[in-house]
Amino acid sequence: MAPRANWKGYLKLGELNCAVALYTAASTSDRVSFHMVNRQTGNRLNREFVDSETGKPVERDEQIKGYEVSGGDYVTLEPEEVAAAVPESNRMLEIGDFVNCNDIDDVFFDKPYYLAPADKQSKEVYALIREGLMANKVAAIAQTVLFRRVRTLLIQPHGEGLIASTLHYEYEVRPASDAFKDMPKLKLEPEMLELASHIIDTKMGKFDPSEFNDRYDAALAELVKAKIEGREIKKPKPIKETKPADLLEALRRSASSSKQPAAKRTAKSGAKSQPMRKAG
Repeated sequence: MAPRANWKGYLKLGELNCAVALYTAASTSDRVSFHMVNRQTGNRLNREFVDSETGKPVERDEQIKGYEVSGGDYVTLEPEEVAAAVPESNRMLEIGDFVNCNDIDDVFFDKPYYLAPADKQSKEVYALIREGLMANKVAAIAQTVLFRRVRTLLIQPHGEGLIASTLHYEYEVRPASDAFKDMPKLKLEPEMLELASHIIDTKMGKFDPSEFNDRYDAALAELVKAKIEGREIKKPKPIKETKPADLLEALRRSASSSKQPAAKRTAKSGAKSQPMRKAG
């Protein structure tokens, strides 16, 4: 079955434009998911909103948005007022600037989408834009109304097509200095750096996403399967931590156990989890 487009519009560059569609590039829909149920009856639970003061349920028609201006004091907004604030969309993804592919800090990346031509007539212009980006080794910055908000996207060549990543706004990205302000000024011993370099060299390889598995999701899938089959559920053994006396000793131990080149290491981290089929 063909994937469903998240958004359709037009990619515009100067006087050129072509019909395009955005498709989800990464999704968590295959993860094991649960419903909340009543332990006593096994029936599924329904969530409802209740008044924080009266404790009484509030009907959907009486639920509106509120912005807290002070403790317990809200400015309320009617649905039509919120809808009026949504920017008008002309379905145009207009390229404004070009940047070097490495110019944007990774913390600004939000979510990736595949950007594909939406019809046969658009394929030539689409291919021209993609080839132009590839030839000049640049990415395009464009804006459009996407999911009720004006969003900035970075468009880059990706295989035979383009990938468009939504970007965070500056106010959404917290300054790195807040996280690293307490970092101490350290002078490391030359032997430490040599050992660290040795460990890195022995573990160098290429990124292969198939080598990494969601062990938590796999464990949940196995737990559900065991429950269905009525098998005994074994509790995992606790992990015992062993801490070396000092950092240098830890590096020496790590270096001595990292002598095999990365290219020869074939052991995988565990069995891959398979999406669970829903009962039907």
